[in-house]
Amino acid sequence: MMKILGISAFYHDSAAALIDNGTIIAAAQEERFTRKKHDPAFPINSIKYCLEESHIDLSNIDFITFYEKPFLKFERLLETYLASAPFGFHSFRKIIPIWVKEKIFQKKLIINELKKLNANTKLHKKILFSEHHLSHAASAFYPSPFESAAVLVLDGVGEYTTSSIGVGNNSDLSILKEIRFPHSLGLLYAAFTSYIGFKVNSGEYKVMGLAPYGQPKYTQTILDNLIDIKPDGSFRLNMEYFNYTTDFTMTNEKFHKLFGSCPRQRESTISQREMDLAASIQVVLEKAVLLLAKSIAKVTQQKNLCLAGGVALNCVANSKIIKSKIFDKIWIQPASGDAGGAIGAALVTHHLFNRQSRSNFYPNDNMKGAYLGPSFSQEQIIKRLEKLDAQFTLFQNNDDIVKRVAALLAQNKTIGWFQGRAEFGPRALGNRSILANPKCPHMQKTLNLKIKYRESFRPFAASILTDDLEQWFDLSVTSPYMLLIANVNKEKRIKITPEQEKLFGIKKLHLIRSEISAVTHVDYSSRIQTVHKETNPIYYALLDEFKKITNCPILVNTSFNIRGEPIVNTPEDAFHCFINTKLDYLVIGYCLLNKQEQTIIPEKNYKNRFELD
Repeated sequence: MMKILGISAFYHDSAAALIDNGTIIAAAQEERFTRKKHDPAFPINSIKYCLEESHIDLSNIDFITFYEKPFLKFERLLETYLASAPFGFHSFRKIIPIWVKEKIFQKKLIINELKKLNANTKLHKKILFSEHHLSHAASAFYPSPFESAAVLVLDGVGEYTTSSIGVGNNSDLSILKEIRFPHSLGLLYAAFTSYIGFKVNSGEYKVMGLAPYGQPKYTQTILDNLIDIKPDGSFRLNMEYFNYTTDFTMTNEKFHKLFGSCPRQRESTISQREMDLAASIQVVLEKAVLLLAKSIAKVTQQKNLCLAGGVALNCVANSKIIKSKIFDKIWIQPASGDAGGAIGAALVTHHLFNRQSRSNFYPNDNMKGAYLGPSFSQEQIIKRLEKLDAQFTLFQNNDDIVKRVAALLAQNKTIGWFQGRAEFGPRALGNRSILANPKCPHMQKTLNLKIKYRESFRPFAASILTDDLEQWFDLSVTSPYMLLIANVNKEKRIKITPEQEKLFGIKKLHLIRSEISAVTHVDYSSRIQTVHKETNPIYYALLDEFKKITNCPILVNTSFNIRGEPIVNTPEDAFHCFINTKLDYLVIGYCLLNKQEQTIIPEKNYKNRFELD
């Protein structure tokens, strides 16, 4: 039984994953433990958790695989700076000493960090290195339900590669073609993320959410000046408009002149212009992704497609591929960003380095619903809540807690919901979630402004019982990881008046567009999570009970955190978030906490504790 530890670290979203004989046992992001969003630090806490979850010591691990090759990355940095010299010397002078001192010799760094867990374990021969895009590809193909598939990986940049296509067949996986830095769809989208005034590697999903408020007025400007997309989906960026090869900024004066002004200052008012820019870059991304999908289908002759890399978190683009019917089926790695590289690195070692065949196929996939993080027994939960001086009612079983919570949700109460193992990846999937009634007209505003403390324009996802999906949404495939969008069916919509149709931008926000207004975006779309009894029986039961009360099989599901805060990981995290927001109730295991019964005084500056995303 081969035990392999995968590690991703030092850029953003550090994580660790452990597989045993090819089966994923545990995976977690470091941010959940350190409470620092997108934490790039060595994932010592995540590794410790993986070992504890598996009831083993570091000495029992056969291989430890890092998700990319640091020497190749350093080589790319040197080549980039030398090619652009003397421009970029300022950033070169800052970055190179860090690499020379810490990052080039990562094997030694990894060993030194791991020895903090077990100083006596001999590690030198156990440590291996995968490649960035190969790790992403492995994370997409090997856990998928497909015996063979095409694989598309799109992100910012790995060592050199920014886009790659490959093929997986049983235990074999190979990269066929790639596009290299600085030409990158991920970095193009990141440039607009920065220009619109959001944080790179964090705010891209805000651009996607902002896009429906705008008109794609700048699409042709982008295609004429910034990116040349060929019919096969290959592309090149015009680097005259970008700064990221020579500086710590994404765009330059020529870019700003093209679009008529400097970048929007973060946290300033969002104008119609920013909405139109978001709509435009989203259209360009979708065009490129669809052309790449058509090309990869032609080149590989595969009927199935697997997706990974940060761009695969763009659920609107993913849904365009589904609608196009280029492939019969697609599967998307739920932790598509760098965190998922930890799983991929471990699977590369198992299947490619050690030539182990695939086994243990599951009907949906091998990710176990992405419920791969820490869990707490009922006894642990009670002890921790008592230590916090929390006041709670203890229920005896799933049925009782589910019936009580469903009734509260039907009364428009907001619920912090903490059950089972934490999710791996950026989405809360019903174990570390904030839940609410989607039929409540003011719920979207309440959740954004009084609980999440975030921008008012941001939409919320819908969790729905799988069997009810097609009755409510124009979607015929499941979406267990909240990585697809779909339009609300026309019969569920509420007619908009001609005067309302003329509204632009944020003025569209509070129109009641459907029976489930809290999860209906301004373009009638909703991000979908299909809930399956096999992977999450208690969440499924809650939705089923809510349906019995309201005749609606849907709940608002958003991550259990405030803006800038990582998703809660422990009962203590959940309690602090509950106390310091306007949440009405908190459920942890069988414990129900009513806000009005708590004696703890909220912190005055809780929402300032975390750096804004």
